[in-house]
Amino acid sequence: MFIVENYSLAIMFCFITMLCWGSWGNTQKLASKTWRYELFYWDYVIGILLFSVISAFTLGSFGDGGRSFLTDLGQADIKNIGSAFTGGIIFNAANILLSSAIAVAGMSVAFPVGIGLALVLGVIINYFGSQKGDPVWIFIGVALITIAIIINAIAYNRTSKDNKRVNTRGIVLSIVAGVLMSFFYRFIAASMDLEDFVNPAAGKMTPYTAVFIFSLGIFASNFIFNTILMKKPINGPSVNYRMYFKGKLSTHMVGVLGGLIWGLGNSLNLIAAGKAGAAISYGLGQGATLVAALWGVFIWKEFKDSSKSTNWMLAVMFAFFVLGILSIIYAGQ
Repeated sequence: MFIVENYSLAIMFCFITMLCWGSWGNTQKLASKTWRYELFYWDYVIGILLFSVISAFTLGSFGDGGRSFLTDLGQADIKNIGSAFTGGIIFNAANILLSSAIAVAGMSVAFPVGIGLALVLGVIINYFGSQKGDPVWIFIGVALITIAIIINAIAYNRTSKDNKRVNTRGIVLSIVAGVLMSFFYRFIAASMDLEDFVNPAAGKMTPYTAVFIFSLGIFASNFIFNTILMKKPINGPSVNYRMYFKGKLSTHMVGVLGGLIWGLGNSLNLIAAGKAGAAISYGLGQGATLVAALWGVFIWKEFKDSSKSTNWMLAVMFAFFVLGILSIIYAGQ
């Protein structure tokens, strides 16, 4: 299987993760013009599972290093399989709430608040689970990003008042999603041997196998979580499976594309974790918050009616995010 051999490549993979995790929400925004997000989400989950299968039988099976996918799956301990599967369930619950927050409040709010919170808590959880990197610089980065999250929330509150609509539901959904999101990565990381991908411990899984089991957890739990959400949506009228199957192929493919984009980022992030460490790899990947905020502000114009002072706050928010991300990168040197 393909294995990352140096820190620089690991960091590059984390940056690609950042772009992927921060950009998949655009597919939901595109689909929302004609398609409810509960229906979009089915295609998104299918895309994630599809990418995990493709990566498992390509990068996860070719080459001399480590165990190939099928060999690795056959020897995996049930405890580790259960851990990765549980990570998928937790992620799915969090991501459905995040999708709801995007639909209610937009990308430039849902991502900085929800994923930003997930970054802060997740880095702490993953660092104590696998201590790799300078803790001082890691937590300086976390503190800077925390400040950026607070600034973003204040800016959103100001914009809401300017538009005569204070939507606290979007903030609440983002916070709950962020807390849940902070835990999923630790369950996947625990199922792998992060110290040695070349000769992983017996019973532990390679990143490719862990991603596949994780994706199965997302797909299986979606029959419960998303079915409930379709019948009792957080926003708008209920939808049903008949409506889903009436959707155009092009509309379905937008959602699948979103899942493929997120799946690519997830796979690269876990491959990088062996060299960078779980806390740094996860923290940089969740820098997706910055990417999503850029999309929301400059492409979707979610702050177009805000005052000059609010725009300055957004600029300061971006600055703190960048400084925080640089600090986390430096922690691994």
